[in-house]
Amino acid sequence: MHIHEYQAKSLFRKFNIQTPEAVLIDSVSQAGDACASLGDGVWVVKAQVHAGGRGKGGGVILCRSIEAVENACTALLGSNLVTPQTDTKGLPINQLLIEGGQNIERELYLGLLVDRQTQKITILASTEGGMDIEKVAAETPDKIIKFGVDPLGVLTENNCASIASKLGLKGNLATQFNTTLLALYEIFTTKDVSLIEINPLITTPENQLLALDGKIDFDDNALYRHEDIIELRDVSQEDEKENEASEYQLNYISLDGTIGCMVNGAGLAMATMDLIEHHGGSPANFLDVGGGTTAERVAKAFELIQSEDNVKGVLVNIFGGIVRCDLIAEGILQAIEKVGLTLPIMVRLEGTNAKQGLALLDQSEFDIATEADLTQAAIKIVELSA
Repeated sequence: MHIHEYQAKSLFRKFNIQTPEAVLIDSVSQAGDACASLGDGVWVVKAQVHAGGRGKGGGVILCRSIEAVENACTALLGSNLVTPQTDTKGLPINQLLIEGGQNIERELYLGLLVDRQTQKITILASTEGGMDIEKVAAETPDKIIKFGVDPLGVLTENNCASIASKLGLKGNLATQFNTTLLALYEIFTTKDVSLIEINPLITTPENQLLALDGKIDFDDNALYRHEDIIELRDVSQEDEKENEASEYQLNYISLDGTIGCMVNGAGLAMATMDLIEHHGGSPANFLDVGGGTTAERVAKAFELIQSEDNVKGVLVNIFGGIVRCDLIAEGILQAIEKVGLTLPIMVRLEGTNAKQGLALLDQSEFDIATEADLTQAAIKIVELSA
């Protein structure tokens, strides 16, 4: 689960991480008072959306007058922001964070994530913070400092001091860095975070270390332990169909292809999508209906797939282990009748009672193509969707 920058910074402050003074607004009429409360003659207007790269998308605007702030707010509020991390539709801007301008001396990067290769919580830091950190990581990886912490171990002050030294931080700035990194680690481990980053983490001529931005992603599977985090969810930033699917315990992600996929099991779903691509097609979605498939869930899955304008055909790929394929076939027939599916459909069944299930589909009144072999099913649905 993602949260907004202003929410991340609120959490930062609870853990004694310093952030700039800021005011959250949701209407242009609040801009003038926000500027007055922050003082100074330089402000930054920041779109609050669940995506990085906001600066490159025009979602972070430096202003040197209240009029400029109001103009920026007028342009951003109610619009959609497209960044390198969004689709072409972008994400809606419903709130803006107005901050006082900062006297930036250096821009650093600091983040923590789970490294699946080393099976450790990995700290990433760099002297090259800012908008082009992805380019730095890709082109000059030697400028990225990495330090792994065993999940059963601890991050020590000596560890933090070593990283601070590599960043060229000394004295009071090094002390502030240690406090910041230890706090990020505590947030990461106590709140079941999957990614947390500050970019940039700035130093000022006044020897202050400030989190100028903040991003936190939480592990969805652990949210039941954190009611305070669940309350931060903003569904306006999430895909409507994905939210609807989750209510039926379906894992659904929209894509840009033309062949709708309905599969049970995430691994099988990925393999199915790869096979479609291999044979010249393009998947329109990732859709895992799970192991305990029911007619109601299958119907909702078909409804979601058919609602996508770009879909020209559907491939159903079910491996019946605990769930019998003949029961799956009955559910598919009920779902097709309920939804009124008009798209070409290919069903591949394998596993328990697969032959009986395929026979039920073949004998039905609906125009359903069936196949026991997955490769052949992929080839045929590509042809049917051409």
